[in-house]
Amino acid sequence: MYIDGNTYADHAVGLLSRLIAVPSPSRAEAAAAGIMEDELRRLGFAPRREGNNVWAVAPGYDGGKPTLLLNAHIDTVKPVASWTRDPYSPDIVDGRLYGLGSNDCGGGLVALLEAFRRLSQRPQAYNIIYLASAEEEVSGRDGISRALPMLPDVSLAIVGEPTGMQPAVAEKGLMVVDGVARGRSGHAARGEGVNAIYEALDDLCWLRSYRFDKVSPLLGPTLMNVTVVSAGTQHNVVPDECRFTIDIRTNEYYRNEDVFNFLKTRLKSEIKARSFRLSSSSISMDNPLVGRCLAMGMRPFGSPTLSDQALMPFPSLKLGPGESARSHSADEYVCVSEIAGAVDTYVELLDGKEIM
Repeated sequence: MYIDGNTYADHAVGLLSRLIAVPSPSRAEAAAAGIMEDELRRLGFAPRREGNNVWAVAPGYDGGKPTLLLNAHIDTVKPVASWTRDPYSPDIVDGRLYGLGSNDCGGGLVALLEAFRRLSQRPQAYNIIYLASAEEEVSGRDGISRALPMLPDVSLAIVGEPTGMQPAVAEKGLMVVDGVARGRSGHAARGEGVNAIYEALDDLCWLRSYRFDKVSPLLGPTLMNVTVVSAGTQHNVVPDECRFTIDIRTNEYYRNEDVFNFLKTRLKSEIKARSFRLSSSSISMDNPLVGRCLAMGMRPFGSPTLSDQALMPFPSLKLGPGESARSHSADEYVCVSEIAGAVDTYVELLDGKEIM
């Protein structure tokens, strides 16, 4: 395939086509990880692998320099039922490469690899690591959290999620909370017992109406949504238990732990957080990398969607080809031109530049 004479883009689209053809749902990415490992080795790098995470360090690593991490994930969600084409067939139609994971985030994965190749061809003021990580879609503990301790110290990261090649300089966190309201079972015909659904109603209404005070200029308000409710066994039995799930998206002003502790003071139901680890993240607008984005005419924004940034204990921003609205949707695609443009943008942003 020939794309505007750009051999790096040619390679990127070819590699992404191979990845699309291999199903790689979260926690089952072994085949895709093998493709990435083999490709890095074929390109002359010395890849390492931990579980289904694969990375390579550019030659000439110098512990006295800052280190830039280029990261994107290899796992996908499962295809929704409304696909009208084969989600594992990498078809190019009218400049669009269709296939599951093409947009989220195969385009960023392969474009960052091509940028890594080009940036590695001459000395930079920083070290470079390229990491293809697993389990991002489920924030799994065998994903980037498993790989990061094995990398050299990272100073800054670019995450290749689809952002239309505009820098997401802040990202909302996520906390999932499970609640249970308890009643007492009885016969519905006699009105016996204590109905657990009614016991939960006050909490559900409060969750619907409560608004957190601090609103972020980039991320907006912290949001809570009750997304799952389950109660009852049959029509004539008063339910003794009502279970519900709350999806909470925090901005940078609220720690997940603090929100949870606040909920405990306001809800009658028993609640338990599944995890506190997916925090809101942001990068300073004074960071040189953000300054370079601004100088190139990019428009920083805050992202409502979660990524592996939440698990990075160092500054990071999201910047990748494709559009977030296409992610997890039927007939997902990324434009070939978006991949080619992303490679050039990454190189322009980083080649010969200071990052810290």
